[in-house]
Amino acid sequence: MTTRVPLLLSCLGILLTGTAPGQIVKKAQVGFRFLENPISAEVIGRGETGVTLVTDANAAGIFWNPALIGWNTVSADLVLHRTQGIADMNVNALAAAFDLWGFGVLGVSVVMMDYGDFYGTRIAANEQGFEETGTFSPKAYALGLAFSQKISERFSYGIHAKYAFQDLGSAWVGPVGLTLTDPTMVPSLRPYSEGTIALDVGACYDFLYNGIRFGASLQNISREIRYESEAFPLPFSINFGVTVEPLRFFLDDESARALVVTAESRHPRDYDEKLKFGAEYRIFPQFIFRFGYMTNYDERGVTAGVGVRQAFGDLPFRFDYAYQAFGIFGEVHHFTLGVTY
Repeated sequence: MTTRVPLLLSCLGILLTGTAPGQIVKKAQVGFRFLENPISAEVIGRGETGVTLVTDANAAGIFWNPALIGWNTVSADLVLHRTQGIADMNVNALAAAFDLWGFGVLGVSVVMMDYGDFYGTRIAANEQGFEETGTFSPKAYALGLAFSQKISERFSYGIHAKYAFQDLGSAWVGPVGLTLTDPTMVPSLRPYSEGTIALDVGACYDFLYNGIRFGASLQNISREIRYESEAFPLPFSINFGVTVEPLRFFLDDESARALVVTAESRHPRDYDEKLKFGAEYRIFPQFIFRFGYMTNYDERGVTAGVGVRQAFGDLPFRFDYAYQAFGIFGEVHHFTLGVTY
């Protein structure tokens, strides 16, 4: 007990370090922002807090902290996710985790963006000043492979390597210094697509005391990418999280595990840090209710969600739904289906 309290205070100190207003300022731009889209309605429902809590045979933890899939206790787990996003831009994702005969856990991830169709134009020497070039559909996806190992009853680590690709379509580009009326001006069609390797690394430590768990992850470690003259990195961030089951301080029965509270800090490369808070309460073994709140976002803040756990034969299924208020953009809905073997 005496050694656990200083350790917990240290974790809380790390979590809240740098939260004073103005301490972290915007320093840079990033690209491939589709990699920041949250995956897993379970996590989103409690305020996008997933650095420490997505465990117990949930392969979606690979998107938040690859160390979490090391806590899987089943042979295989499969997760399918869909986000009905703003402006008809949707996210589809898949995650799977497989036990490697007790040595570790292998994870696979797929994220695909659906941006819909856009109408293309280019500058032209006519009355309108432009002409249509037809429709095009931007593309973006990430394919990942992860490994996690739980090396003791308290600690796990993980690494997630992924190939991220983005195709913004093609653009007509003319020679520098020439105008549309110059007879020698002949534009060329230039494609704008790039891909690169990125890494996520993470660790998770369980105090084995009243559900207190600490986690940390680094996301989207990558080289810089260049479309034109300026290079940019992927959306790198550093994340810390703490989870606790507060009723266990007062109760000794199984009902004390019904309530879980978690808090996280996210330190992105390009914006001020974000603080996120969430909680979930298990009413019955099959039903879970979630609530969360995120700070320092322009349009996002409140989240809520529900989860259902039900076995059909020997296959346990789970369904999670999350609602997210998105300010002037309306609302976003997230759906996740999981099955374990």
